[in-house]
Amino acid sequence: MTHLARNLIAYLELSFLAHATEDSDKVLKAARNLFPTDCLDQIFFSKNTLKGEYGNPITFYKTQIKNPELAEALLRNISSNLTMLDRETLLQELRMRTKKGTLYLRIDKQAAFMGKHKLGRADPIHLRIRFRTSRIEDIEETCRMIGMLP
Repeated sequence: MTHLARNLIAYLELSFLAHATEDSDKVLKAARNLFPTDCLDQIFFSKNTLKGEYGNPITFYKTQIKNPELAEALLRNISSNLTMLDRETLLQELRMRTKKGTLYLRIDKQAAFMGKHKLGRADPIHLRIRFRTSRIEDIEETCRMIGMLP
C-alpha cells in the first residue's frame, strides 16, 4: 500500500459471533485465518457473553486495528485471497457498502475456517474499514491499491 493509502485508513474493526452450538476455538481460528501468520501475535480479541433470543449464550468477539502496517497486512491478505467475482461484486456494491467513510464487508466464517476468503452473508465475520475521508472516489482508489477491487 502506498503512503497515501495508509494515511487514508483510520482503523479496521473485525467482529464476529460464536453461537452456543459452535466451538469457540474454531470460530477464533476462522478469524485468525484472515491475518498473515506473522501478524497473529499482534491480534487480541475482546470477548463479551450475550444472550440469544431463547436465552442461549452467544460470545461476541471484536478487535480494532489502528496500526497502519497491520491494517495493510490484513487487507492485502484478504484481498489476495478474494475471487475475481467477489472483487467485481465489491466494485458494483461499493457505494451501498460504504456509509460516512466506512466500508462494511462480511466474510464467510465457514470458508475462513478452511483458509479461504470470500464474501458471505449468513453468520459472517464483520469487517469495518474506517477511512479518513468520506469521498467515495478516494475509498475506491485505496481499495484498488490494496487489490480489493479489480
